[in-house]
Amino acid sequence: MQPLHILLVILAYFGVLIFISYVTGKSANNATFFKANNSSPWYLVAFGMIGASLSGVTFISVPGWVQGSQMSYMQMVFGYILGYAVIGLVLLPLYYKLNLTSIYSYLQTRFGNNSYKTGASFFLISRITGASFRLFLVANVLQLILFDSYGIPFWATVIITILLIWLYTFKGGIKTIVWTDTLQTLFMLTAVGICIYMITDKMQINNLFSYISESEFSKTFFFEDYKAGNYFWKRFFSGAFIAIVMTGLDQDMMQKNLTCRNLKDAQKNMFWFTIVLVVVNFFFLALGVLLTDYATNNGIDAQKDSLFPVIAMSGDLGITTSLFFLLGLIAAAYSSADSALTSLTTSFSIDILEIDKKKSPKEQESIRKRIHVLFSFILVVTILLFKYIIADESVIASIFSFAGYTYGPLLGLYAFGLFTKLKVKDKIVPLICIASPFIAYGINIYAKNKFGFNFDFFILILNGFITFTGLYLIRKK
Repeated sequence: MQPLHILLVILAYFGVLIFISYVTGKSANNATFFKANNSSPWYLVAFGMIGASLSGVTFISVPGWVQGSQMSYMQMVFGYILGYAVIGLVLLPLYYKLNLTSIYSYLQTRFGNNSYKTGASFFLISRITGASFRLFLVANVLQLILFDSYGIPFWATVIITILLIWLYTFKGGIKTIVWTDTLQTLFMLTAVGICIYMITDKMQINNLFSYISESEFSKTFFFEDYKAGNYFWKRFFSGAFIAIVMTGLDQDMMQKNLTCRNLKDAQKNMFWFTIVLVVVNFFFLALGVLLTDYATNNGIDAQKDSLFPVIAMSGDLGITTSLFFLLGLIAAAYSSADSALTSLTTSFSIDILEIDKKKSPKEQESIRKRIHVLFSFILVVTILLFKYIIADESVIASIFSFAGYTYGPLLGLYAFGLFTKLKVKDKIVPLICIASPFIAYGINIYAKNKFGFNFDFFILILNGFITFTGLYLIRKK
């Protein structure tokens, strides 16, 4: 595709999103921005959450994992099912019972103000880092395939990227995102479907499922070495807890669920979302098998994260594949980033500033708009920090990985709150939550060096356990 064609596609794409924003943002207020007036159809929320769960990182990376780790990722996906069941049967009833706008308000009721602020702060740090990293990757791709051709510097690309998100979210907030995420999920899944179809046609594969099952990359279950990162039970339970914390304890993901009309609709949403997500992840991995074989057969030197982009944009699979890959990549990135910006605005407004308790509706809306601009600016600065100050992509990836550690304290806080009736010394809770990720990191390094044991994603459970133990030690007697 020529740069001009790519530019026209992007402009048309965002034109549609801004039109949706205009329609959904009419007569919008804070209730609309934060909870969509509790009027979202559950099936739209369920479908749109697929796109938000499968970020640009997943869109590019999951197919590329197959060459090095086969289909072992499905072990974690099966664990998601257990995690989403906990969300639907335990967490959603709690959130609806308390009629929460921010899910971290629960921590104030259960433990106290310090615990509440700590939980919200860990979310803010995690989401800023994660959203910035995802946008950084996509901005790099857009820079390479488009903006370099027009002599536009990277910093301008980032500002344009965030400005576009701000334009279609600043008024309608979560109500707009429920609809835009639906559209973006459709583009993303269509991109995967078209690419699978074009490769199977090119390679003359008659039965996709038979081809995948016979492939050397199709091995899914690994029970041989409990020390390895891909050991089944380690991956399975990691998947369950990752689903709980990165969906059930994440304001970004739960804010969409809380826009449903009632608890029953929210639970239906979670049930169908689970089924579709498992199927979609399987097809991402199946695509990875096809891409790996296609690259080998055609002498294409592309691996890991570059595998999907290189093949899709090469033109060998036709202009339709290139077009929908571009749309899918943008959709995957922005369906995650737009809701991140909205949830950051919501959490800071409700949890940190507590505007719902102190201000008039007009003042609340004014403050919320300023916070929305503030977090847009923070995302721009963080992405530029990655590019120009840190510069080393392996270091940036490590920062993103470490952001996963910050969900451990949230897991420990909620587990202690839900499964015990104990009170804690609220003033000490921040110290416990700050220390926990560092202790978990130290244990992980020691276990690798001393015993060759890789915690892998299981580090989340260790982190949560350390927080839980710390809370028990500071319980009120």
